Amino acid sequence: MAKSPETEHPNKAFGWAARDKSGVLSPFHFSRRDNGENDVTVKILYCGVCHTDLHTIKNDWGYSYYPVVPGHEIVGIATKVGKNVTKFKEGDRVGVGVITGSCQSCESCDQDLENYCPQMSFTYNAIGSDGTKNYGGYSETIVVDQRFVLRFPEGLPSDSGAPLLCAGITVYSPMKYYGMTEPGKHLGVAGLGGLGHVAVKIGKAFGLKVTVISSSPDKEDEAINRLGADSFLVSSDPRKMKVAINTMDYIIDTVSAVHALYPLLGLLKVNGKLVTLGLPEKPLELPIFPLVLGRKMVGGSDVGGMKETQEMLDFCANHNITSDIELIKMDEINTAMERLAKSDVRYRFVIDVANSLSPP
Repeated sequence: MAKSPETEHPNKAFGWAARDKSGVLSPFHFSRRDNGENDVTVKILYCGVCHTDLHTIKNDWGYSYYPVVPGHEIVGIATKVGKNVTKFKEGDRVGVGVITGSCQSCESCDQDLENYCPQMSFTYNAIGSDGTKNYGGYSETIVVDQRFVLRFPEGLPSDSGAPLLCAGITVYSPMKYYGMTEPGKHLGVAGLGGLGHVAVKIGKAFGLKVTVISSSPDKEDEAINRLGADSFLVSSDPRKMKVAINTMDYIIDTVSAVHALYPLLGLLKVNGKLVTLGLPEKPLELPIFPLVLGRKMVGGSDVGGMKETQEMLDFCANHNITSDIELIKMDEINTAMERLAKSDVRYRFVIDVANSLSPP
């Protein structure tokens, strides 16, 4: 007979979980495993609220496994380390991102690309290496293998730095892999949300000219004056889009809703690169003519491996890059999810876990 979440492991834990596709989150008692020889136990201070959390609690992608404790943008303090742990000690400030497990022996893992391992395990809504369910960061504590724990750099704030563990690496990794780092080149950022606003900041830190591409004209002032973009392009204005044809070297497409790729491909120069990061619920249509006639490329990318994620955190600390956040209490999470569904946040909710989560 299967054990209940509360008795599955020896250590009691508490968080907030969704029980069904209504997505309503409520207090949830469960348990965490003992700290093993290679593990780090983390007392969670802050956890960012990602759009993936919203999709998962509502089963938008069809693979939610209830109950779900979301959260994969975790910053906290190491409270216990196993005897084989060499990179961390008790009291260290650490981060836990999107993945907490992999086989650690395949080609991807050997290349520090654990996120592409066939046996990769997500931080929540997944089965861990011990065969039990993973619960995420909307909780008091988490126990993680040291390979998937990150050193949180000095000077990087815990609250506004937390979203970098997903949003930051999701835009940093493709920019590095696809060569979108040459100073003076022109980067378009489609969509100005949780991912897009971080892409603007990282692009500027690489020395790129950055144009925000958005359907919301009211975001122009904050894109330029608050986030540092060089220009703003309203995607719903045919005249302005026509003027911008063949002007961009790269585009990072962060839009998670179904949208047309053809107008974006038209903005690219010959040899231009469009990298899609959003995960729409339905397939996008890919026009082939602009790819062939302009030798253009469309690619994708999914977060990054642990080595690259640490590199990204250090890069952001060195360039004073953080996410723009709205700090919330745990019991405000359902209202935050409703607002997130309407894109009513600038630009990432972060839960003050340590100061607002306590068992009823």
